[in-house]
Amino acid sequence: MKKIEFKEQIKASPKIVYETMLGLNDIATYEQWTAKFNPTSTYEGSWKKGEKMYFTGTDENGKRGGMISEIAENKPYEFVSIRHYGILDGDNEITSGEQVDNWAGSLENYSFQESNGITTVKVEMDTMDDYIDYFKESWPKALNILKKIAENKSS
Repeated sequence: MKKIEFKEQIKASPKIVYETMLGLNDIATYEQWTAKFNPTSTYEGSWKKGEKMYFTGTDENGKRGGMISEIAENKPYEFVSIRHYGILDGDNEITSGEQVDNWAGSLENYSFQESNGITTVKVEMDTMDDYIDYFKESWPKALNILKKIAENKSS
């Protein structure tokens, strides 16, 4: 596993950026920026610390799949930590075995830091070598969409 990091500066308050990123007031804001990873990306669950969360989408055949995760930490407007521990294959939860053992327990962390009206969003995540190029291409695009949505809400 390798830790990779991405940052975006957004002209909006940490509250607006946090709520937009997590889709708290409207899940569509989450779905818009995460569409860069999967056009049907969404989530099911709660962002409360300790809660189970499904990060889902459908594949080209319409089959539901995604990550099974736990919200390891959530300090509103400051920090969110997601611990991934399984995959969803249709309605089947896979939390052990060769499909998940190499990366189970990996973290995806979001931090929000404001300075002079600009919030810096930092994403840190553990990933396997096979996905580094994919994330290096996808995360900057996704964060740019988040920036546009949050700045539009802020103006």
